[in-house]
Amino acid sequence: MTFMQAITAVVLAAFVAYVGAWYFGAIEGNFALLLMLATLVTGLYWLAERFYFLPQRRRAVQAVQQAAAQRRGELERMGIAKTDDDGATEVQGRLLAQPWWLDWTAGLFPVICAVFLLRSFLFEPFKIPSGSMIPTLLVGDLILVNKYTYGLRLPVFNTRLTQGNAPQRGDVMVFRYPPQPSLDYIKRVVGVPGDEVAYLNKRLTINGKEVPVKELPEFFDADAMRYFAQRQEQLGLHTHNIILNKDVPAFVQGASEFHYRDHCTYSIEGVVCKVPAGHYFMMGDNRDNSLDSRYWGFVPEANIVGKAFFVWMNFGNLKRIGSFD
Repeated sequence: MTFMQAITAVVLAAFVAYVGAWYFGAIEGNFALLLMLATLVTGLYWLAERFYFLPQRRRAVQAVQQAAAQRRGELERMGIAKTDDDGATEVQGRLLAQPWWLDWTAGLFPVICAVFLLRSFLFEPFKIPSGSMIPTLLVGDLILVNKYTYGLRLPVFNTRLTQGNAPQRGDVMVFRYPPQPSLDYIKRVVGVPGDEVAYLNKRLTINGKEVPVKELPEFFDADAMRYFAQRQEQLGLHTHNIILNKDVPAFVQGASEFHYRDHCTYSIEGVVCKVPAGHYFMMGDNRDNSLDSRYWGFVPEANIVGKAFFVWMNFGNLKRIGSFD
């Protein structure tokens, strides 16, 4: 048992060190990897507990019970009919109890496993950190992302397990940021494979057809403390609002040398891109304050995380709770 205590202490210390280094910025953490490793490690302890350590403790308890029964029999033969258990019950309780190193591993496995399966294959929570999706999503919104609509994927490795549905124009999608895949981004799908997407003079055109828009009253951004022009846009089956900053010019400044950049043509009016096979063109609803495909290129199918669909909490505004388009 002393050996197992030492091994468990080392394992738990390694987890704490990883989280600490991640928190203080010494390493680039990966929560999906951490959760998968925690599930595997606690799962091994759970199996060891169920098929080795627990039966071992039960045999020890059974030995105590047999010894107590033998003692009672000897006392009865001596004419002593009533005796206490001399602490046998307390001893049995101590023998049957899980030691701390199993309580902190095998005891946590059901909870960790449930979180791992839920997060990996059903729904994953995210927090909106920036205003690139205003007015659809606000800073501080806590959202849920559907992990199976676009096909189930193997955690960490991101290998597709089921086909699922292809992302559609207008979907709000979470994906791994192509220049830095350890980061998750959220934007709206504007172009699907084969589309020609043009964003010229702040007007969106797909395959030569201008996306229908309707002028709306100005939007007040409480964080920026100013009003912005607002439009309602019809993109595929989705009707949503976008905002524009009239003070920002139409041309794209500072686009990087991304993969398939030769599929895009930049001008003073904006950008025109032909979406390559297996890739998607993403834009934020806050069109003049969104670092998106106009700047860093296309999102590969392999980078897809899931479809965002529900705000489950905003601690600063409970009215935000609900689904969105």
